[in-house]
Amino acid sequence: MPSSPDPEQFIRGVRAGDRRLLAKTITLIESSLPSHQELSRHILDQLLPHTGKALRMGISGVPGAGKSTFIETLGMMLIEQGHRVAVLAVDPSSKRSGGSVLADKTRMEKLAANPAAFIRPSPSGGTLGGVALKTRESALVCEAAGFDVVIIETVGVGQSETAVAAMVDFFLLLLIAGAGDELQGIKKGILELVDAIVINKADGDNVVRAQQAQRAYTSALQFLMPSSPTWTPPVLTCSALEMKGIDTIWATVLEHRKKMITTGELAEKRQRQALEWMWSIIENGLKERFSRSPSVKKLLSKISREVQHGTTPPAAAHELLNLFDTTKS
Repeated sequence: MPSSPDPEQFIRGVRAGDRRLLAKTITLIESSLPSHQELSRHILDQLLPHTGKALRMGISGVPGAGKSTFIETLGMMLIEQGHRVAVLAVDPSSKRSGGSVLADKTRMEKLAANPAAFIRPSPSGGTLGGVALKTRESALVCEAAGFDVVIIETVGVGQSETAVAAMVDFFLLLLIAGAGDELQGIKKGILELVDAIVINKADGDNVVRAQQAQRAYTSALQFLMPSSPTWTPPVLTCSALEMKGIDTIWATVLEHRKKMITTGELAEKRQRQALEWMWSIIENGLKERFSRSPSVKKLLSKISREVQHGTTPPAAAHELLNLFDTTKS
């Protein structure tokens, strides 16, 4: 990337649907360089008026649930119907090296090769909720590029999934049957966020087990508070491999969207999401400024060693925060 890139080139390229410039714009947004962050904010401000019309869908699920196969099958069906599909596939980052596998393009070969699709793997960077730090911005850039369905595939169940639920219109939890107690390991808080549960791999000898899991989750959801007062999350079954039930799932997504628009809940939800996005940026910004503070950097190693040798973490944290406050006053 040039040292002084032209923002108008990125803006025009994204609006024209140039996949190369779309990818470069997301790379710019994900960059931690201050000059790139400033440039990406300008680009995003110019692109924001061209966003907001896409259907935003979050997909999470247990390991082995077949998320990539499901997304590819769904994406290919949507493209056949005339949609343009963007997939932001967030891969788990190594806490040691910061690296990630980023293999989603190899798992979704057909979708990746289709000109009406765009797949962007991004490392989660260890953030909670299984979403990358700049996933919101990347999704909006895809919308500005003309993609009318944006799918965010998260790392998976295990950490707080509120992050992805706070940036999509429809949150789908993909599960499989026959992997032990169906309700074990799925946190109540996640089930309260979902707009639908889908039991995948309902094929062959697994059909009966999938139907049993469907009944179990349907029963469990009756005791939980749904995310919307006007929508009861259904539990559906499908076989992404055999392309069965995918059309029913999409019809459910469209039914949900129609109801949310009619009741005004979609507009309200996106307003709340905008505020959450603002606070997320503030929190991350404060964390970055704290770590860059000269006073904090000067004593951080010393105080860290003191914690290792007996100083209580709360006392150490307050000392560092007081140092940061002093530099800002």
